[in-house]
Amino acid sequence: MRDDDRMLDLPNAEFGSGIVGVCDVCGQRQAVVILQKERFRLCVIDFLNKSWIKSDRRPTAPAPLYRSERVWYPTASVPGGRAPAVVLSPTKTVRHPVVLVVPEVYGITTTLLDAAIRFAKEGFEVLVPDLAKTEGVGVGLHASLHGGRLFRGGVPVASTKVAALLGVYRDALRALLAREMVDPSRCALFGASYGGSLALALAAESTGVSAVALAYPMPVRPATLPSLVTAPILLVRGSRDAAASTAERQLRAAGAEGRLRVATLDGGRHGFLSRDLGAYDLTLAEHAWEEILGFLKAQLMPPPPKPAPPPIRQAAVAVTPESSAAKGPSASPA
Repeated sequence: MRDDDRMLDLPNAEFGSGIVGVCDVCGQRQAVVILQKERFRLCVIDFLNKSWIKSDRRPTAPAPLYRSERVWYPTASVPGGRAPAVVLSPTKTVRHPVVLVVPEVYGITTTLLDAAIRFAKEGFEVLVPDLAKTEGVGVGLHASLHGGRLFRGGVPVASTKVAALLGVYRDALRALLAREMVDPSRCALFGASYGGSLALALAAESTGVSAVALAYPMPVRPATLPSLVTAPILLVRGSRDAAASTAERQLRAAGAEGRLRVATLDGGRHGFLSRDLGAYDLTLAEHAWEEILGFLKAQLMPPPPKPAPPPIRQAAVAVTPESSAAKGPSASPA
């Protein structure tokens, strides 16, 4: 059977986007992603391992680290009044810190799904808006993002189309923070490329964000926008990425030096995290994910403070008759 034959029951599916369908690995109908090159449907549980065999675990096996589901959240920024998303929820029954994964306009790509899985495995509740299935998002928004960077020096945050998209993300963040098992006081944003620029713009207007992780973001316009971000920022980029280098200089010029941490990976190009692009680099990608996860865990999952050591008491010296006699006779009153 050719790989393409597996897609015949979904003739209108867009490669690289998230849909509701039957996973080729586990056989369950749920939120799945269609890989752009491999042309397989994979659920978020099987995306990284890709063993192509069904699980042989018994019913008594431990619960998975997380579960995935497709949700719809209300938003007034699109014509239909609601937008789709994929949520990954850790199964551990404690309050989870949250991460909103901010996409660009391509839907749920391999980079975003890779990020969501890694975050969920570490105990974060993750929401990824699915722009490919969102009504009103199309070519015009794509042209506004790319045209603004090419001809105006950065992503035009104040433009009508980009402002509407930020409204979709603002409502997604509100829906994520309202979920039952989350801790709204521990909230982070993640974005890559244009999604990184949009995550930065969203952080500039959201005072409750505790951390912002950016992978090779594009510059933004106005250039002073990063000065409004109060949360710590991590920027991961490759040394051969001119656009991300410009974004870094923009962040430093806007006064984010004290809150900014930069990880520059030697030889990395723009898009080195994307598994279905030519710039993908496995070694650099794994190093970048290690940096991103370490940053988010340090900001949202700090270790508990160590208890103070108990006071040291000096042992009392016991006085015995033999020790008293060794000191000599005591003087008696006259």
